[in-house]
Amino acid sequence: MISILRQKPVFRFAPSPNGRLHLGHALSAFLNDDTAKAADGRLLLRIEDIDLARCTPEFEAGIYADLNWLGIEWEEPVRRQQEHFPEYQAALHSLIERGLVYPSFLTRTEVKKRVAAYERLGESWPRDPDGTPHYPPDDRDRREEERDAMLASGLKHAWRLDMNKALDLVGEPLFWTETGDERRGEILAEPDVWGDVVLSRSDAPSSYHLSVVIDDALQGITQVVRGLDLFHATSVHRLLQHLLNLPQPIYHHHRLVVDADGRKLSKSEGDTGLAELRAKGLSAADIRRLVGL
Repeated sequence: MISILRQKPVFRFAPSPNGRLHLGHALSAFLNDDTAKAADGRLLLRIEDIDLARCTPEFEAGIYADLNWLGIEWEEPVRRQQEHFPEYQAALHSLIERGLVYPSFLTRTEVKKRVAAYERLGESWPRDPDGTPHYPPDDRDRREEERDAMLASGLKHAWRLDMNKALDLVGEPLFWTETGDERRGEILAEPDVWGDVVLSRSDAPSSYHLSVVIDDALQGITQVVRGLDLFHATSVHRLLQHLLNLPQPIYHHHRLVVDADGRKLSKSEGDTGLAELRAKGLSAADIRRLVGL
């Protein structure tokens, strides 16, 4: 009799070393670890350090120290995004060759001024789920000759997904499987609400959207457990998975840890970090209680 070996589910915890981990990260790490163990699965650790300006070795070392203190165990080796820029660039170039991505030259300041001037006339400019204005159509609509001349001149630019072209190519609705805290079942992806998203910037060879789908595919991730703040971004990820012929994992978007004012914890806002709580004498069991586990 031939036995069929069941593939173990593969989970990942993927923090960015651009600040200290806080209670929200602890909740996500615990849920990934707990769910992986309950499913007899594997847990991988990914360091999402594509932000070359803000990510530091000190913060990365802090991640390892915090996770060890929490009792989280992961498989080695750790995947560090800075070591995999060629994979992201290869995916980007495949989209460029298919005419699905275009160079964008407007700065954030220029976009902000354009939107402000438009809205002063009483018109409404489209915004993505995070509240960021959609990128204007200037660069998307440029003639190829003008675009090539601007690139040849060395102007700084980002590469953006032409959302309309991408959706026309797909030609059918996309869905993802969700097992999260607020919604479950087959979720309709709506990537168009994000406008022409950035896939690569002048100061970073990849964006979060592009690198995360490449990483998940190359690491064989089958289950993505992450915060609800990334729920809507999954629409973009499903579109990129389809365009790049990548497998799609099952998604579980969990509740967020918020402060007394209902605000999501943030590294940039200086919320109490795990290292500070450890220094005050709290234990990993205390942290589990604080995040409601």
